[in-house]
This record gives sequence, C-alpha cells and structure tokens, in this order.
Amino acid sequence: MTFVLAIDQGTSATKAVVADTSGPRVDVDVPVTGTTYDDPRVEQDPIALLDSVIAAGRHAVASTEGPISAVGLGNQGETVLAWNLRTGEPLGPALSWQDRRSSAVTEEMGPSVAADLLRLTGLPLDPYFAAPKMAWLRREIGDAWDSDTTITTIDAWTTFRLTGEFVTDAATASRTMLLDPHTLEWSPTALAAFGLEGVPLPRVVACDARIGTTDAFGPRLPVVGAIVDQQAALLAEDCRTVGSAKCTYGTGAFLLANVGQAHAPSSSGLATSLAWVFEDGTRASCVDGQVYTVGAAVSWLQRIGLIDEPEDLDVLGGSVSDTAGVMCVPSLAGVGAPAWLPDARGRWSGLSLATTRAHLIRSFCEGVAAQVAVLADAVSLDTGGPITTLRVDGGLTRSRTIMQMQADLLGTPVEVYPHACATALGIAALSLRGIEGAGAEDLLISGWQPVATYAPQANASVSRERVVQYARALARSTP
Repeated sequence: MTFVLAIDQGTSATKAVVADTSGPRVDVDVPVTGTTYDDPRVEQDPIALLDSVIAAGRHAVASTEGPISAVGLGNQGETVLAWNLRTGEPLGPALSWQDRRSSAVTEEMGPSVAADLLRLTGLPLDPYFAAPKMAWLRREIGDAWDSDTTITTIDAWTTFRLTGEFVTDAATASRTMLLDPHTLEWSPTALAAFGLEGVPLPRVVACDARIGTTDAFGPRLPVVGAIVDQQAALLAEDCRTVGSAKCTYGTGAFLLANVGQAHAPSSSGLATSLAWVFEDGTRASCVDGQVYTVGAAVSWLQRIGLIDEPEDLDVLGGSVSDTAGVMCVPSLAGVGAPAWLPDARGRWSGLSLATTRAHLIRSFCEGVAAQVAVLADAVSLDTGGPITTLRVDGGLTRSRTIMQMQADLLGTPVEVYPHACATALGIAALSLRGIEGAGAEDLLISGWQPVATYAPQANASVSRERVVQYARALARSTP
C-alpha cells in the first residue's frame, strides 16, 4: 500500500491529506493568517503561508500509521511574491490572486498587445493573472532590484523553501501569461510586453515530475507532483474526457472544462490554460471561468450581519419560494470571464418595502448559481455542446439551496463530489503517477459516486430567461 502526502495550499487554509488509491486516510486543515484586505489591495504573509504548509504536513504525517512514499504540492495559482533567490527570503507580502492593483498595468498595454497575448498564451489580459501583478511589483521594487531578486508565483517560492529547487509546474506556469503553452518555455514576447526581461524564472516541469526532497514534514521524503489547485480538482473529479466539467465553490467559484490536447484561445471569453502535462508527454488543456467572490461573499454577509453562519443560506434562502423580484450580483471584487470587468461591483436591485432578509439571501444564492450558469453557456460555445453533467466540490456544495438553483439554471444534473478534499486528491493522484507510472492514478480518481445529485426541477424556459437577465446585469455592474 502506497501512502502519499498531498498539500493543498489555499487562500484561507492549507489542507494536508494522506491518501492511497482507496482515497483519503488523514485530513488536516490549518488556517492561514496574515491576510490583508483593503480594496484593491489583497496581500498575504508568505511566512504564514509557509508555516501553515509545514504545520499541516507535519500533523498529517504524525497521524499516519505507515510510511509515506512522497509529497505532492498544490498552490493558489495566480498569487505572486518578490523574493531573494540566494537566501529564499521574501521581499514583502505576497500579492493574492484577488489583488487588483495591477489594473494600471493592464490598462496601459492597449487592445493590440492584449490580442497578441491572448493568441500566444490563451489568457485574456486581466489583473487576475500573475504577469500583471509581477510587472506591478517590479515597478514597486524600482532601484532596490538586484541580480538576486526574482518575482514568481507563490508555488515556486514554497517549493524552493522546502526543497532548494527553483521550479514550477506547467499548469501553474500557464496561468502567468508568460508561458508559451506549446513549447512549455517562457515567452520572450510576453516577458517583453510586461517589462519582465531579465527576471530569473523557475524551470518548468511536468505535473507528475520528481522535483526534489524535503525533511520539512519529519522524515526526508521525495517531492513528486505539483499543480495549481483548480486543475488538481479537475483531475480528481475524473474530468479527463473532452467536454467534462467541474465547478469548485470555495473562496471563489471556478468552472473548468476539459478541451483536449489542442491549446487555442477561447472563442467565448474564457481563459485557456494547461490542465496538466505529464512526463510521458500526455497533456490536456482546459477552459475556465471565475466568480471571484463566493465563499468570500458569504463571509462578507456574516460580517455585515445578514447571516450568522453559512447554514443560514439554506435556513433563510430556503424559507421563501422566490426572491420577490430582487436580483443580486455578488461581484465584490470584479467580474472575471467572460466579461472581464475588473472594476465591477456587487449590487442588489429590485428592492421594495416587501423585501425581507430571506429574499436578500435567496437572491444571493441565485446570483452565485446564475454567474456559474453564465460561465457554463460560454463553455458550451468552446466545447461545441452543453455541459451534460456538472461535477461540483467545495464548501458551498453543502448548501442545498444553491445546488438546486444551480441544477435549475443549468438545466442539467449537478453531482456533488463525495470528499471535502478534491484538490488534495488530485495532487495525490499526480504523486502516485509520478512514483508508480502512468495509470497508477486511476484507482484514486475513477468510479467515484456522488454524495448527492440535484436534478433540474424548475421550468426550463423561465430558468433560461433568468440566466440571460443575469448576463445583462453582469455587463452593467461597473461603477
């Protein structure tokens, strides 16, 4: 029996899971501290992130009966950090994927450069991605820049601190706007566009690569496998066929669909990136769309006193049969695909003296589901057909109200993944493949059964019109 340790370093917590081919055996969560929100600034303490990785991993290892064969690493994706490549010391806070200060960089680049970068990388020009943040940081460092300075996605720094190796995986690299996805090399054209020529960048490796070794979790272990979080969940939920799709409802909601080996810009405004690249040359690409604030918006509802706990989404939202004409666009940190409106803001509309707190909460639930449905429409244009079943994971899948609304607005079944650690299990699958070879991951990711399935119940034409209304509302959500 082969045990692997999978580390899922997320925005609000780090999860460490020990798994074998039958599934998770140990599951440890360590909260992430040191996050600063001051719109448009969202920063994280990199040392706190690293400490959470080590604490979660050590706890998981100590709780496991039996030897662990390897460690796999997952990451937040577009979060970036400036650091000293000689000492490994960070030069300041990490810029979260939610940070929007690099909008000044993207605005000055112009539509022609944006079109060139889209053709080259598959990614629309937006502050969400890593390269604009890296360019913004490069300017902020100014004359303090020296030959030991680098700016990378957070995974490269974490891996360096754990193993001493300066690498990133192909899937994460494809989220930067700097990678040529066909050659898997950093693009001189993209680097020049962002003014990042001469910045030392990590070596790009396959997602099931043997990276190095670490003793950070106790015994010295090989580090095998690395990937960005959403692609890990896509793999865990066995979305390995063209057109298969999943949505993760975490801090944000992220809908990804497998589009096969070909890598081409989306025709519908989605982002195209590498889903995974394996050592044997096997690869897949995916299109994805983002709802930036989902779990984060639930936390906001709690802070302003509209709900006491996430369970109130069902208690209140399920206590009324409709929204009484209220519409909520919960875009509290801009709108991603397919509209790409970084300055968009959330709003409620249709309020009246008859509006109750329950109507507000139900409209919020509908707004989350509707934004995902808008993304699903865009996916169908890229894949040539509608999503026939949406596989889902993440904390908000516990909300029956949101999941039923999701099925109704999509007009297709929604299958809830049975484990609370989809991303970690995708990472574990890569480690198993890296240790034992192609196919070793199959037992972990194939044949899973949903813990719940939501079938559409609403009138299809009414649901379709509601999605169209939300698409229009999203387009009008800029200040």
